[in-house]
Formats: sequence, C-alpha cells, structure tokens
Amino acid sequence: MRIAISKSGVPIRLTHKQWAHIVDSHDYMAGNMDQVLESVEDPDYIIRGWTDELIALKYYDSVNSISVSEKHMVVVYKEGNDRFIITAFMTSKPDKMLRRGTIWQK
Repeated sequence: MRIAISKSGVPIRLTHKQWAHIVDSHDYMAGNMDQVLESVEDPDYIIRGWTDELIALKYYDSVNSISVSEKHMVVVYKEGNDRFIITAFMTSKPDKMLRRGTIWQK
C-alpha cells in the first residue's frame, strides 16, 4: 500500500487491490503508480466527482510520463471515511472532466 497526501492534507491510500484494478482496466497505466500518487498530491485541478468523490487532474508531457505520450492523468479518490484512490486513467480530453466543476486550481 502507498499513501498520497491530498491538497486538503488528507492521507489517501492506494491499495494493492485498487492498483491491480487500475492496471487490469487500463494496462497502459502499469509503471505509472508514482504519477498517480503525484497527481493526488500536486494536481493542476481538483474537480467535482459523481457523488462524494474528488477528481485530481494533472498534465504530463511525453518527457515526464513513463508509458504514454502527453496526456492528463485523472485520479478519482475519496477523502471521507474511506480515503482511498478508486481509479486512475489518462485522457487527451481534459475539457470533459473540467465541465464537472473545478473545486481547486493550481
């Protein structure tokens, strides 16, 4: 298990089970665990989730990303009682995510 500290100062867990789920669902994410954690700790945006989740969005160019070309990392997580990363993936269309409503911006 790894821990990231969110912008609110809350420890967010990335369990082995959730990491396996992320990599099984998005095989290109293998090797990008550090970027997932970094996206929670130092996002460009924090966006409203579907219910009580938060979404961290961080831009990575092809130099800083291990396994993909330039994209935005999307990390969905909870800060409530559970405090864990739900899922993570990359997108080339951050505008779709930003339409949900920005809570925080760098």
